[in-house]
Amino acid sequence: MPELPEVEALARFLDFRTRDSDIARLELASFSALKTVEPRLETLLGARAVAWRRRGKYLCLETDRVWLVIHLARGGWIRWYDQVPGAPARPGRSPITLRLGFSAGEDGQACPGLDLTEAGTAKRVSLWVVSDPEWIPGVAGLGIDPLDPAFDSQTLRRLLASARGTVKSALTTQSLIAGIGNAYSDEALHAARISPFRSARSLPPAEVLTLHRALIDLFRAAVTARSDRGPADLKDDKRAAMRVHGRTGLPCPSCGDTIFEVAYGSRALQYCPTCQTGGKPLADRRMSRLLK
Repeated sequence: MPELPEVEALARFLDFRTRDSDIARLELASFSALKTVEPRLETLLGARAVAWRRRGKYLCLETDRVWLVIHLARGGWIRWYDQVPGAPARPGRSPITLRLGFSAGEDGQACPGLDLTEAGTAKRVSLWVVSDPEWIPGVAGLGIDPLDPAFDSQTLRRLLASARGTVKSALTTQSLIAGIGNAYSDEALHAARISPFRSARSLPPAEVLTLHRALIDLFRAAVTARSDRGPADLKDDKRAAMRVHGRTGLPCPSCGDTIFEVAYGSRALQYCPTCQTGGKPLADRRMSRLLK
């Protein structure tokens, strides 16, 4: 799933290439993705791109008429074209959800553009056309952004104290902190040497401070590293930067121990027993509990 650094990089990439351009092509290929009726999607045709922005994990295009808000979910992505394919995007088995083409030059010909795609069959990518992104419940309910200057260690401590469940769950709850997902929460907890199964409320101030520093360092470095990368490179860059997430069975880059995995639902988290759990892996998450 794209998280804060990737969505931020996409917003910057698209903003640089489409700002002040008119939307000259608009083709919806997955009708289930569109979650709004009014304003109509066609309102975007001919609208001028004002800016692309990120809100949490939402990718938002502000135009001089309305906003287009995109949630990439787990399988969504952006495919960029310097020249949009001539054939229309049609509903069917194609991974394309939406195609946008932007005017290039005085003749208004659609030249550059993008496809919003979705891998797999889950169909969780969502689109909204709204006058204000705050009208979307998911956007309106977002918590503080980790890049917000107001996100200090005291704020993190207060948020964790209000959370129920594990620190892993708290970090990925969008109504508490916006933009953190499965991968970067694994990375931050590993950097802070904190078990993902610790109770969020149990962390003492010193560990909260360590976790806060890990989050800030992680996201600043990731945003900087991805800031000049295009959509075609972002996924591989993210994978290559991971130290524990997605590295089950490989040696921990910090201590050399084997990285373990815990599966839950359709997802899995990764952690290092030596660095995070006192050397004790979780044998069965349904019947065992990690030592605090």
